[in-house]
Amino acid sequence: MKKEKNLFGRLVESFGLPRLLITLFLLLLLIMAPIVGADLPTQITNIIARFSWNGVLVLAMVPMVHSGCGLNFGLPLGIISGLLGATMSIEFGFTGPVSFLMAILIATPFALVLGSLYGWLLNKIKGGEMMIATYVGFSSVSLMCMMWLVLPYKSPNMVWGMAGKGLRTTISLEGYYINVLANFLKIKIGNLEIPTGSILFFAFLAFLIWAFLHTKTGTAMTAVGSNPTFARAAGINVDKIRLLSVVMSTWLAAVGILVYEQGFGFIQLYMAPFYMALPAVSAILIGGASVNKASITNVIIGTILFQGIVTMTPTVMNNMVHMDMSEVIRIIASQGMILYALTRKTEGAK
Repeated sequence: MKKEKNLFGRLVESFGLPRLLITLFLLLLLIMAPIVGADLPTQITNIIARFSWNGVLVLAMVPMVHSGCGLNFGLPLGIISGLLGATMSIEFGFTGPVSFLMAILIATPFALVLGSLYGWLLNKIKGGEMMIATYVGFSSVSLMCMMWLVLPYKSPNMVWGMAGKGLRTTISLEGYYINVLANFLKIKIGNLEIPTGSILFFAFLAFLIWAFLHTKTGTAMTAVGSNPTFARAAGINVDKIRLLSVVMSTWLAAVGILVYEQGFGFIQLYMAPFYMALPAVSAILIGGASVNKASITNVIIGTILFQGIVTMTPTVMNNMVHMDMSEVIRIIASQGMILYALTRKTEGAK
């Protein structure tokens, strides 16, 4: 009996009591869903879909955490790169799956340039990366609010109809790359749908990051994050490795927002990217990461838990009280999860 208790205790310690409680709460919501009249397969479909939309954005946190640059609150820089790729792909007349590939290709140089500038800045202010990154993210979104109005876009599918210039707040992807990944090899069993293509795409990128972290350069990146003094003494160029991690994170964010858009069905501009870093940061922290340690497992667990709670809580509560309070409850749940995660940012997976 004592051995079983010790084994259970070790499992709880390994998984983490906070994550265990959140998991149990999510399971409780899933059990309650059919009881209060919600369709369970539909809710599971929503959770899987939201995981496939957000997984790459959360994955973008991993390189910077490994290099010791902290959590990437400057994620909007990468998102802006992705938005530029998306809008320019449409502007140049690409349609269907090709528009998605071209959006990634066009976004890549923007991500490399902005990521390099961002990395250079973070190298100048070692120790205060996360605070500076927050202001970099916020200011870049505000700057682009003006740029979306003055950039010379002409596509009638994107510009304001009456003025003929300036991009709309929301742009439909119908006819472009809407569900281009989600519909690839999609599995449908009754009301349960699995966006196989989106999950495979996330798995592919996750594998690339995992493989990179096991290369010589990836090992050097981990060493820089663990002990930069030792890494420098071992002959590793700390600033170069940190810069590489920031560029990788920015590029992943650019691709991540394109994956999000293809599932969501719309491009959202102006202030839409303003707070997008917070759910991604919270998800990886809830998954068990810390400010200097993160893994692919943390990304998967955290994204499922965060998106599961945000998806299920409004549905179950609405069906219980028979009132449409979904948006209010969603805000309370999401912001509560973000607050909880940020107050536990020093806790890492055992």
